[in-house]
Amino acid sequence: MTRLSTKAIRIQAERSENNEHSVPLYLTSSYVFDDAEDMRAQFSEEKDGNIYSRYANPNVDEFIQKMAALEGAENGWATATGMAAVFTLFGALLNSGDHIVSCRSVFGSTHKLFTEILPKWDIDYTYVNYDDYHGFENEIKPETKVVYIETPTNPALDIIDIERLSNICKRRNVFLVVDNCFATPLLQQPIKWGADIVIHSATKYIDGQGRTLGGVILGTNEIIEKVKGFARHSGPALSPFNAWVLSKSLETLDVRLERHCKSALEIARRLEKHPAVEFVKYPFLPSHQQYEIAKKQMVNGGGMITFVLKGGIKSGRDFLNNLKMFSLTANLGDARSIATHPASTTHAKLTPQQRAEVGISDGLVRLSIGLEHVEDIWDDIAIGLLV
Repeated sequence: MTRLSTKAIRIQAERSENNEHSVPLYLTSSYVFDDAEDMRAQFSEEKDGNIYSRYANPNVDEFIQKMAALEGAENGWATATGMAAVFTLFGALLNSGDHIVSCRSVFGSTHKLFTEILPKWDIDYTYVNYDDYHGFENEIKPETKVVYIETPTNPALDIIDIERLSNICKRRNVFLVVDNCFATPLLQQPIKWGADIVIHSATKYIDGQGRTLGGVILGTNEIIEKVKGFARHSGPALSPFNAWVLSKSLETLDVRLERHCKSALEIARRLEKHPAVEFVKYPFLPSHQQYEIAKKQMVNGGGMITFVLKGGIKSGRDFLNNLKMFSLTANLGDARSIATHPASTTHAKLTPQQRAEVGISDGLVRLSIGLEHVEDIWDDIAIGLLV
């Protein structure tokens, strides 16, 4: 099994004595031991086994095994949400007085983590523009432990050259962490390009149907041992049921992404020609400023599009109000197409200058292209563009 799409389907937990074809749910909080010595040996980690589902569970283990194989990682740890993965990683790796260098364009809750939560423990951060590689290197201090990026970024869909940045991080002896949520491991493998750690909100494309929450951290055995030591006692565990759903979802990820990417590219091309649109951003459009980087490190362009409407905030709101089929919801990577207007919703509390710094203009609209027929998607967008 060398192809990723096959691994996503065929990696499974060991069958029970019932010889089931589909892995069963292990909805148990704890596990029994053979005798007192077995119990002692497992608690002392002299012997492998399941003790408590906050520590390990067969469904969670299967999901981790699949994700590690897809990302080319040695090991992983699953969490209840994507943000639990981000916080757990920082909690495991950082101490008071440490420092993070991050790309400026990050998910809103990650921004809150940097600006309001981690400072409680005297953990500082510095933002750098996504394309300022000299800035990334210059901001690394002796106390810097992590460089953190999203690529493609949210919501601007800017692309960061992982290989170039990883060379800087290795030279300066800091971890490079990549949020790979928008691309998924089937479109981009950051570890292949030199990243140390990959995180996902599995809530998005990994699930793909808006049903459940989950997160995962992937890296070397050494890194994951640190994560495990923190997570076992702080408790951000992924539930067995959600792990089972997510593992099942991985079986269809390849075919879903094929449709997402094909439709998104077609919609992006049409948007570029529309008179109401100022400009379009999609990683596999030749007009994208980082098109060559995207083509180097990504297999395909993904299912996300951003575009700017002429007319500012009013045009953005009118576009959303005119849509008939698109969902207006706080999610992405769903089977159903989703539209959001960041300037008036997710990033409304930022000043216009702060929004501009992360590529969010007043007319910016973000689309998550779903699995509906591409002509139905376009028909709805065309209605929305009558602003």
